[in-house]
Formats: sequence, C-alpha cells, structure tokens
Amino acid sequence: MTAVAALSLGACAQQDTGAGLSEGLQNRISVLEKQVGQKDKEISEKERLLRLAQLREAKLKARPAKMAGSELLPPNAKRGECYARLYIPPTYRDRSETVLARAESSRIEIAPAVYKKATRRVLVQAESERLEVIPAEYGQKEEQILVRPAAKKLVNVPAVYETVTERILVKPAYTTWKKGRGPIEKVNAATGEIMCLVEIPAEYRDVSKRVLKSEATTKEIEIPAVYKTIKRTVMVSPPKTRTIKIPAKYRTEIVNELARDAQKKVIKIPATYQRVSKREQVSDGRIEWRQILCETNTTKGVVARLQDALQKAGYNPGRMDGVLGADTMAAVKSYQRAKGLPSGQLTIRTLKSLGVEL
Repeated sequence: MTAVAALSLGACAQQDTGAGLSEGLQNRISVLEKQVGQKDKEISEKERLLRLAQLREAKLKARPAKMAGSELLPPNAKRGECYARLYIPPTYRDRSETVLARAESSRIEIAPAVYKKATRRVLVQAESERLEVIPAEYGQKEEQILVRPAAKKLVNVPAVYETVTERILVKPAYTTWKKGRGPIEKVNAATGEIMCLVEIPAEYRDVSKRVLKSEATTKEIEIPAVYKTIKRTVMVSPPKTRTIKIPAKYRTEIVNELARDAQKKVIKIPATYQRVSKREQVSDGRIEWRQILCETNTTKGVVARLQDALQKAGYNPGRMDGVLGADTMAAVKSYQRAKGLPSGQLTIRTLKSLGVEL
C-alpha cells in the first residue's frame, strides 16, 4: 500500500490532468502486481523442486547397498560415469566321452514249422445274431425359452452444479494528496501551492464460481426378462431293436496241418560303443553393472571416433555425423555379437575393444 501511495503522489506532481494520470498509473500498478505475483509463483515452484531433489538424494544415500542379492547401484562410481545392468550369459565347454551305443543283446532265429496237406471241413462264418434297429418316431413341439433373465441395472444420476457470483474487494478505499487545479481553490492572489487530500473509492470485482447443488446418486431400474418361442423336434416313441439269428456257414477245403513245431535258436549280440561330444556348463548367467555411454557422458567427438573405429573394423555405422543413431547402434550390436561381448548397450568395454578413448 505504501508503494501505491508513493506512485499516486508522484502522479499528482505531473503536468497532465489529475484524473487521466491516476487511471494510467493504476493500470501500470495492476500490471506490476501481476508480474510480481507470477515471479512469486515461479520462486515457490523452484523451491518445491529443490526440496524434492534434496529429499530424493537423502533417500538414495539412506538406501541399503544390496537387496535380494543384487546391487541396486553400481559400486565405486565416479562423477560423470554412466552404468547399465547387463545379462552375462552362461559359458559352456565341449568334451568327448565313450558311451554305450547299443547294449549287449541276443537275437532269436526261428526255424519255421513244417505242415502237410489235409482235407477238412472248415467254418467260414460262425452262427451269429444281428440286431435290427427300428428307428424312433419324432414330432414338432413349441416351447418358450428364456433369452435373457430379469435383471436390475444401476443408473448413475450426475451431480448438479450452479454458478454463484460473489463480489470481492480488489483494492480498499484510501486517501491521497492531489495538487490544486487553479484559482478556484485559492484564497487570494497571495495563496501559494495548493494540495488537496482526496479519497479514492474502493475497487470491487465480481467472481463467478461453480458450486454443488445436488450430489451424484444412483437409481435402480428393473429390466424385464426376455423369452422366445421356438419349435423343437421331440421323440414321440423311442427306437427299438429285434434280434435276427444268422446260421453258421461251412466249406470243405484242403488245409495245411502242423507236422513239426517251429524251433528257435538264441544268438548273442555283443554291445557296441561310440565317441560322443557333450556340452557342459562352466559358469551360470549373471547380472553385472557395465559402464556405458549415455547422454550424460557422451560427446560428438566420442561418437565420431566410435563411428570411425567401427568402419575400420568392417561394420557400417551409417553417416559419419557424430550422432549415436540407429545405424551406429546396429553396427555396435553386430560387433559385440561377433566379439562375444555383452550386447544391448554401448559399454566402455566395447569402446576399449575398438580402441576408442573417451
């Protein structure tokens, strides 16, 4: 309020008319007040972000170094270094050994039986019975089926709001000094500079806000059941069966009679062996922290040297522009797979393998 009064007194000192000058200064004061309010908001937001950063840093310092057997953060890291957790696949080795290809066994050789010719009456078809099925009889029948059962549904009744206008005080009334306008206020010709104490009325502003008139509710609606009339084929009389006897059939033919039984001979077969190669695991797969390049610690110079080294090694990095793009990363992954390096990220080990210095 002191600054506003000082600006108002300064306005009285100008040569322009008092009413017009006061209105212009009031507008200027309003603009300055809005700018100050905006700056205060920006400072408050920056202070809030700073407190969050300090709290996050304190939590990271208080966090335990290990959880469930794996490090949450890379050990012994230095400022400006970036790390990634990579999966190191298990290692294997091949060895050969003699294994049993076929176990010792035996083979049976059969000396066939000896037959002689004889005349016999043989059964061609045995006496049997046949079941004859008398099919069922069917007819049409109408019936109603339930398509959808009766149910209840809850319907949301939205809340009702209304707009209320409230008159609020923007600036309270105050008094200020103004310079006299001329001979009207002078007592006589000897009267000196005239200062008038005038009252500036208060300023108000209408503010509209939305208030809840009735809360949101729900109401229950009955949904009747739905039926459908259909025609269905039903059995009028069930199927029946009757048994019909079929007599046996014979014929006379010449048959082979057994003169001597078949004989068998057991022959032993020795076991056989062969050399086979087996792959056995030497070490398990594991998760390790590996130093990598990222936006924090990479530069166009490092990427340019990487692209030059990849091209010399026979891997096309795309444009030699110092940008770590898709073509460059594809060349890096091809190189890592060819050299047996952990792939997926641009690690410091990969840079050292290519002879690239940070």
